[in-house]
Order: sequence, then structure tokens, then C-alpha cells
Amino acid sequence: MDKKSKEFLYAYLNNASPTGFESSGQQIWLDYIKPYIQDRIVDVYGTAVGVINPKGAYKVVIEAHADEISWFVNYITEEGYIYVKRNGGSDHQIAPSKRVNIHTDNGIVKGVFGWPAIHVRDAGKEEPPSLKNIFIDVGAESKKEVEAMGIHVGCVITFEDELMEMNRRWLVGRALDNRMGGFMIAEVARRLSENKKKLPFCLYIVNSVQEEIGLRGAEMISRRLKPDLAICTDVTHDTQSPMYNKRESGNLKCGNGPVLCYGPAVQNNVLKMILETAQKRKIPFQRQAVSRSTGTDTDSFAYSAEGVASALISLPLKYMHTTVEMVHKDDVENVVNLIYEFLLQLKAGHDFRYIK
Repeated sequence: MDKKSKEFLYAYLNNASPTGFESSGQQIWLDYIKPYIQDRIVDVYGTAVGVINPKGAYKVVIEAHADEISWFVNYITEEGYIYVKRNGGSDHQIAPSKRVNIHTDNGIVKGVFGWPAIHVRDAGKEEPPSLKNIFIDVGAESKKEVEAMGIHVGCVITFEDELMEMNRRWLVGRALDNRMGGFMIAEVARRLSENKKKLPFCLYIVNSVQEEIGLRGAEMISRRLKPDLAICTDVTHDTQSPMYNKRESGNLKCGNGPVLCYGPAVQNNVLKMILETAQKRKIPFQRQAVSRSTGTDTDSFAYSAEGVASALISLPLKYMHTTVEMVHKDDVENVVNLIYEFLLQLKAGHDFRYIK
């Protein structure tokens, strides 16, 4: 990761892009990849696509999602406290004592998730955090004062935490799920351009919106692009830290390489080609099995229209949907390298059908 990519990573990760409100992050992403693409597409809900070799008849997608989990203002009490609803899979248990940014038409208003002090709680009857009792304090004394700040029902709320590096090997922060994916596919585009690689097919670099509430951005853009092949990247759980069950979630570890997924939505001939690329280029990888669906944008691409040959390359991550999500720098580089090397060996018109 050089200075340019690091500056982009910090600007992109520290920017707030909650589900349904991704446009500022998408602009940062588009500005970064602009020198490396020939065209771009932005749909009505904000999914952004960089295009390389737009005249190519065979169409290939590499994809990540741009949105992060957040909260909505749901109710303001007469005393000036704010109750919330989830926007995506936000975790109520980590909320107490967190600092937040409330996004209003007048700019960001600072607040905190308050919580009663330990001194006044009965240890034998402690009530755990839930949507029924977590609340935000913006330092106001009344509903009228809250509203005067520009806060209203429907304002979106994000945690304040920003990206940091830890022990030289780790990136830590909120929204690594999955703007690390957006970073990685942008780096693939940059690497292709700077290494002057000419692809024999049209490549769409897709940064989809609204994944966290049902893969919606990928659903829309897949119908529009109608690709022949889709390689999606998202995060998956590192299962090494306490309280994870390897028998249920698999044996996956940050630092051991990209995770290649087995499951019905994953087209096996595409997966085989990715595996062969990794083995040939000596890129470390791990394997994961899923039942029914991957739970990622891979599903939307795979089952779009007549069906799209699709595969999933995941970045192992610790503490998903918290403000201290962690990824290993080596894994980030290896995901970028695997997608890059896969694209270089792919021939235009390759037929991935099982029966021909």
C-alpha cells in the first residue's frame, strides 16, 4: 500500500456511507478510480461502476458493496432523548457509551448513546442493552431544542469511530464491512492501468449500494449490466477469537489469505479457475462452505435474469458489525492480487456452463 492508496483508504473509510446515504463515499471512490477507467455508470440509487474496455462484448464484473450499518432517529422524547431504529444489522449491545454523528441538513450533530452508571444498577437484575432501552443524548433539555438542531425522525446516525492501524499488521475501524472491498476492487483497477494491461473483455468495477438491507444495489445493477461473469468480494468471519464456534462457522483466520466460498450460488467452474489461479500464483487461500446462500451480493448476481456465473472471494475479518472490525494487511493485498491475476488469465468468451 503506497502513499496514494493509503490516503484514499483513510478518506474512504472515515467518510460515513450509511445504507441509503452512500453518495459522498461513492464520489470519493469514483474520484480515485477515474484515471484508471474509460467510462462510468451511476444508477438512480447510487451504485457506482467504473468501466474498462467498454466496447468488449464479453462482460465481467468485480464487485463490492459501499454501505455501512447505521441507525435512524425514530422517536424524540419531550425531555430531549432520542430512540432509534436499525438501518441494517446494527448491534444494540455495543451501542452504550458510543459517540455518534447524527446527519442533518444543517450538518453533523454530535451525540452519545447514554447508559445508567454501574453504581445505580442492580447486578442481579441488570437489563441488557436492547432497542427498548438504548437512547442518544445530544445535550438538549427538550424535544424543541433537539429539533432546533435540525434533528428529526428519519435522520441517519453513524458511530464516530475512525480507521487506525494496530501492531503494524492490522487495520481497525468501523465499516471495513465492506468498504475494504471497495478499496480492493479500486486497487485492482489501478494495478491494471499502471501495469498497462489490456483486457480482452469489458470489465465493470461495481461498488453497490444497500447490501446491508438485502443486497438491493447488486440486484438492480446486475439487471442493468447483464454480465457474463461476476466475481464478488465481501468480508467473512475470522473464527479464532473467543466465543466463535469453528464447528458451526468453519476454521478461518485473518492473515491466512482470501477465503473461497463453496455453495449453490457459487458456480463451480468459476471457483475452480480461481483456485487454479491462486495455486499457480502461490497466493494463500482458505475455504468456506455455506448452506443455501452466501448472504452476500454474490447471490444477487448469480440469480439475476437467466443466471450469471458467479463466485465469492472473501476477506477474513474480526468483530463484524462493531466499531473495531479488524483485517490483516496481508489478506487485503492477497485479495487484490488474486482478483488481478484471475482477470489476466481469463479469456474473452469463456463458457463456464457445466453441460455444453
